[in-house]
Amino acid sequence: MQRLNEESLEKLIVSQMSEDGWTEGVPGDYVTSYALDLGHFAAFIESTQPDLLEPLGLTTETPTRHKFLARLQGEITRRGVVHVLRNGIDHHGHHIDLYYPTPAYGNEKAAASFAANQLVVTRQVHHSVSNTGDAVDLVAFVNGLPIFTFELKNNITNQTVEDAVQQYQRDRDPREPLFAFGRTIAHFALDDQRARFCTELKGASSWFLPFDQGFNDGAGNPPNPDGVMTDYLWRRALSPESLAGIIENYAQIVVEKNPKTGKKVSKAIFPRYHQLDVVRRLLADVEANGTGRRYLVQHSAGSGKSNSIAWLTHQLTEVTHAGRIAFDSIIVVTDRIILDNQLTQTIKSFLQVGSTVVHADRSGDLRQAINAGKKIIITTVQKFPYILDDIGADLRDRTFAIVIDEAHSSQGSKTSAAVSQVLAGVEADEEDTFEDQINRIIEGKKLLSNASYFAFTATPKNKTLEMFGEPAPER
Repeated sequence: MQRLNEESLEKLIVSQMSEDGWTEGVPGDYVTSYALDLGHFAAFIESTQPDLLEPLGLTTETPTRHKFLARLQGEITRRGVVHVLRNGIDHHGHHIDLYYPTPAYGNEKAAASFAANQLVVTRQVHHSVSNTGDAVDLVAFVNGLPIFTFELKNNITNQTVEDAVQQYQRDRDPREPLFAFGRTIAHFALDDQRARFCTELKGASSWFLPFDQGFNDGAGNPPNPDGVMTDYLWRRALSPESLAGIIENYAQIVVEKNPKTGKKVSKAIFPRYHQLDVVRRLLADVEANGTGRRYLVQHSAGSGKSNSIAWLTHQLTEVTHAGRIAFDSIIVVTDRIILDNQLTQTIKSFLQVGSTVVHADRSGDLRQAINAGKKIIITTVQKFPYILDDIGADLRDRTFAIVIDEAHSSQGSKTSAAVSQVLAGVEADEEDTFEDQINRIIEGKKLLSNASYFAFTATPKNKTLEMFGEPAPER
């Protein structure tokens, strides 16, 4: 295992990111008051929207420039950096694009625009307006806008990721522009063995979640014979292609309403490693194999299952197979409690167009929703059996992704038993667990060929793993 001190780890990260499409930045290009790499921001505008250089005052330091930069920072403060990257901003009759998304296959113009995005990682960025000597170890920028900060530690001097977490909690003031809510996507604390992240700094109460891969069915990361144990973070998760996916499909600020007080609270969302990994694996399999497959996702309570389902659901609307959209509609099956609040709101919050989501409470609602171009249809377990009749008969020329949220059905219910009976054509015991019923569905071999099934459950039994797994090759 490679062991590094803090400075050499910093150099290694920048060096390896530079090999993968990033550019090393210059700390002096960072404008503290606006939390912006002005040099690369101006360079991005010049290369992609040169007609805006003069109207925005980016060539010289003038009141015009300060007015525009104040407008830009105001929009980031109100909406978050992800929103302005996705949507750009308007200023004095001009629309300014701040990021170009992943191009569709074969679209050369979009590909050229995407290639014009400037990914920059800068060491020792002096971030503080009041304490000018303070510096954060690394900052990653997209087109001049900061998206991640990093505090690095090393095991050689007996400092670990926990010390990096404490440094954020103790020394990084959320009132500073760089560390304010929504101004970046996430803050990473890491050493050469572990990685953690936080989406909102709150001093001592800042909450950091693990961004580890897991090892031997537990926490941590596996040994890496080719480098440090945490290099998957900057070499894979933050590679240009992966980062684009995170910006476009995962990172988000959502507004949650407290059902008791009615108070609305903004919350920044960023995927943990296992969430990013499972959604991408599922999408890759659909892209490779198309419709008619079944998947079982082990996703325990407290591990962000609702967000994983939401990320998967909205990306299933666009995933392709053999050059065409794989699914005409995505049907999410859950229980009444979840349907009316958490899962539906979570799915809607990740969608760019909320009108693509509809509830199907009756069999006829499904056909109406499909004809109206609704891509995501949410239904209850009670109504699902009748909807399946339509899918298997009148709608066999359409393809469907069926996402089943175990929710509270693991304790057994009449409704989940009904799903098992219709899908598998067999009787089900009302005391069966959700998992038992999924197993019975597979045994019945009555799964619809024009649908793929994505079931999210907790701890699967051996029989479940055997059914959903594939035989290991003989050695």
